[in-house]
Amino acid sequence: MLATISQALPRLSPSERRVGHWIIEHPKEAANITLARLARECETSEPTVVRFCRHVGLGGFRELAIRLTEALSSPTTYVHRDVSPDDSASDAVIKVMDASIQSLIEMRSQLSSMPIDEAVIAMKSARQIAFAGLGASGHVASDACHKFFRLGIPCSSLSDIPMILQFAAITQPDDVLVLLSHTGRWQDFARAAKLAKARGASVIALTNPDSDVAREASLLFPCPVIEDTSVYTPMSSRLAQLALLDAIHVALALAQGDTASENLRRSKDALKF
Repeated sequence: MLATISQALPRLSPSERRVGHWIIEHPKEAANITLARLARECETSEPTVVRFCRHVGLGGFRELAIRLTEALSSPTTYVHRDVSPDDSASDAVIKVMDASIQSLIEMRSQLSSMPIDEAVIAMKSARQIAFAGLGASGHVASDACHKFFRLGIPCSSLSDIPMILQFAAITQPDDVLVLLSHTGRWQDFARAAKLAKARGASVIALTNPDSDVAREASLLFPCPVIEDTSVYTPMSSRLAQLALLDAIHVALALAQGDTASENLRRSKDALKF
């Protein structure tokens, strides 16, 4: 949480920055402070403190105290956020499955407001599609590339910052750059989005809707943060990204019609002996 606040400081208003600096300097006190007192300590108003909370990706002031408490306490386990060390193996498996199912349900509930049609239109006419991600999101990018290229569209996966920035800098108007980031806090991703947009390319982001990456994207598929990546390796969130990209892949194949069917058939026939 403290790292998130530090990264958000440059884009906050002066009064909101005072709130952020005070929290960073007094994290233990901030975890138990009241809204009114925090506003007094920072010489600002209570609505400004609430706006600060929202601008750093929180639902409100109450969530700030919860996240700070979590950040200041050592986790009981680094294995999974829903599993405790005293869980039996069968209980742990059920909890992991339930968390994954819940992430998919939450993703499904947002589909009606996601720009799927716009993304399909951009991809259908694309000269090339590049999927970019780091760490766990890099594996999602590779998986997407493995699926989408079989539709007959040149695809690539980018898994490090220099590659992503260089690709963004040389994109063309009919290129599509898909940025995958669980937290959206990588400033280089926002820079890549800006570079690609300046070149006229379409930038699709699957990321935290409160991030700079989300603000720079041409099309945003909001994926709210559900796992603290400073503690846990993304699991449920990764599955949600995979499922969403699978859905977009199918929608694109349907939009291509016979062309997609023929390309998919040919790619399978090539593996027959």
